[in-house]
Amino acid sequence: MRFRRQRSTPGHQVREDYGPGERQFGEWWVPPASFAGRRPLVVLIHGGYWRGRYDLHLEDAVAADLANRGYLVWNIDYAPSSDPWPATLTDVAAAYDHAFGGAFSSRIDRRRVAVAGHSAGGHLALWLASRGRLPIGAPGASRHQRPALVVAQSPVACLVTAADLGLGDGAVRALLGGGPLDLPNRYAVADPLALAPSGVRTVLVHGPGDDIVPLSQSTTYAAAALDCELVEAPGDHFVHLDPASEA
Repeated sequence: MRFRRQRSTPGHQVREDYGPGERQFGEWWVPPASFAGRRPLVVLIHGGYWRGRYDLHLEDAVAADLANRGYLVWNIDYAPSSDPWPATLTDVAAAYDHAFGGAFSSRIDRRRVAVAGHSAGGHLALWLASRGRLPIGAPGASRHQRPALVVAQSPVACLVTAADLGLGDGAVRALLGGGPLDLPNRYAVADPLALAPSGVRTVLVHGPGDDIVPLSQSTTYAAAALDCELVEAPGDHFVHLDPASEA
C-alpha cells in the first residue's frame, strides 16, 4: 500500500498517513536541527475514552515539549469505538508499526523507543506493550518492534473492572461491543490486566484525586505486572496533558 505524505506544517510537524481511513494518520514532531542524528522515539496516544470527538491534538502540548527536548515524536490518531470491533486496536498497532518504516524512520534510535498514553490512550499504550502475549489471530498479533518503555498516565488499565463500574458512561462496553460476560474472548485480548505482565518496563502515573479514571485502575495493574513502577502525582485527570505540571 502506498501512503500519502503531506507537507509539513509550522512547528516542525509533518503529517503522515499510515492507512486510507479517515483517522489513520499521525503527526511527526521533529526535534530542532541542533539535535542531529538518530533520536529516541516517543509514540504518543491520546485519550478521550476511545470516542470520536477526541483526537490526537489533545497531545499537541506534550508532543511539542518532547520534540523541543530532543525526542522524535509520532503522535497518532485511530478509529474511535463507534467503528466496528476491533478497528481501534488494529489502527493503533498499525500506527505504531508504521513508525519504523515511515518518513522519519531513519532518525529513530531503535534501542530507545517509548510509548506514552493518557487515559484511554494509556490503555492502548499498555496493550501495545503486551502484543507479544497475544495469541495468533488476535487483533494486533504480529511481529513488531518491542518498545523499551511504556508510560501510562491515568490509564484505563483493567477493562473488566472498568466495564463493571461503567467508567466513561459505558465507554468500555462501547469499545468492545458488550460486557465481559457477553464477550470474554474480546476482553481477554484487549484488557492489559489479562495480558500482564507485558515484559516491557512500565511506569504508571496516576493521581489519587482522579475522578474520571480511579487510581485503583493503576494499583490493580501494578500488582499484577512485573518491572512496573506506580508514581502517584498530584492533580486532576487532565494535568498529564500540561508539560508544566508535576505529573
